Amino acid sequence: MTPDFDDTSRNGAGRPAYDLVLRHARLRGQSAPVDIGIAEGRIACVGISPGATGAMEEDVGGRLVLPGFVDTHIHLDKACLICRCLDAGGGLRGAIAAVSRLKRDFTVEDVYERGARVIEKAITQGTMYMRTHVEVDPRAGLRSFEAIQQLKRDYAFALDLSICVFPQEGLTNDPGTQDLLEEALSSGADLLGGCPYTDTDPSAQMDALFAMAVTHDVDLDFHLDFDLDPSWSHLEEICRRTEKAGWQGRVAVGHATKLAAMDEAAFRRHVALLSSCGVAVTALPSTDLYLNGRDAGYRAVRGVAPVHVLAEEGITCSVATNNVLNPFTPYGDASLLRMANLYANTLQIGPEGFGPCLDLVTTSAARVMRVTDYGLRAGCRADLMVLDADEETEAFGGLAAPLTGFKAGRRSFIRPAAQLVRP
Repeated sequence: MTPDFDDTSRNGAGRPAYDLVLRHARLRGQSAPVDIGIAEGRIACVGISPGATGAMEEDVGGRLVLPGFVDTHIHLDKACLICRCLDAGGGLRGAIAAVSRLKRDFTVEDVYERGARVIEKAITQGTMYMRTHVEVDPRAGLRSFEAIQQLKRDYAFALDLSICVFPQEGLTNDPGTQDLLEEALSSGADLLGGCPYTDTDPSAQMDALFAMAVTHDVDLDFHLDFDLDPSWSHLEEICRRTEKAGWQGRVAVGHATKLAAMDEAAFRRHVALLSSCGVAVTALPSTDLYLNGRDAGYRAVRGVAPVHVLAEEGITCSVATNNVLNPFTPYGDASLLRMANLYANTLQIGPEGFGPCLDLVTTSAARVMRVTDYGLRAGCRADLMVLDADEETEAFGGLAAPLTGFKAGRRSFIRPAAQLVRP
């Protein structure tokens, strides 16, 4: 394979020298393995010259190498609560109410411990970028935010953590919340979220959040249209405000499950709006399946936004975790590969579509978070992992385990492959 970067000598002896060389790595779409040279935390070359050496070398044996997974939407502050609210009941309102009661007693230490458990699972499942939504209101105060800030610092060796503060229970109807959001943004929150459908005045919430985002120059990520009633939607208002603020490419919406219930004409109209306004969409399969359509019992329709269809129309999309082991989603192991696999299974996507689904937790998800220098090309950050598979279709369909990962060229986790112990 021809190198995609000039790997001329770095050691003055006529032979390239790298900090790390991964031997016999198989890349997506490539039939033959290649060697990857890494220097100073970045990919220096893919397909290095014969004889090139590294201070450290590892032969991955033809296994598939991917850039680190990107989780665009998770809630670390309310993860791992399921044992504290077994009587929460089903449905979105019950989940919000249960967490509302619990978060009054959240401490920084408690949020940190539960968040760390999920982060460590995510890292060993190959996630290297994450956007966590954090509830900020008079009940939680800034305690959860403070805990997540500490997690961001402590796990930076393996994970880039972006903090999105948002008002889960409304903004205009919850006095004091906007002041707390302003304080969090001034104290280092990375972006601002919203949840219009819980507000007594959804339009006023959207107006206030866009104004705050422009003032603080931060991106926006809304929880939006989280039901299966296509007769109304806030998506048009979000698109209109995005265009008015000039925030194209800086707004994302999560859930948007109404897109799964619209007729074709309404769906195509919303696709055109999303495309023209540069609004990204994230599907959250586990939560969306668990909470939607409960009134129909076991006859419930699929309640997951068809983001692979949106992606085909050029809209930036992702699939993400959302909640782990709480009343919103009493499942989860923080595996994005498993979540993308669940999405594909739910939307009845066959092997021909596995590659685009993998994009929804890698390259496309990186665009949602506006991660730069992402990928397996020369000049990109050396954030990559090795899967226990030699081909992407079987890796995706068979949920291949990540075996090891490198963050900025430094090993960040290891999960040895399972082995049989024969008699």
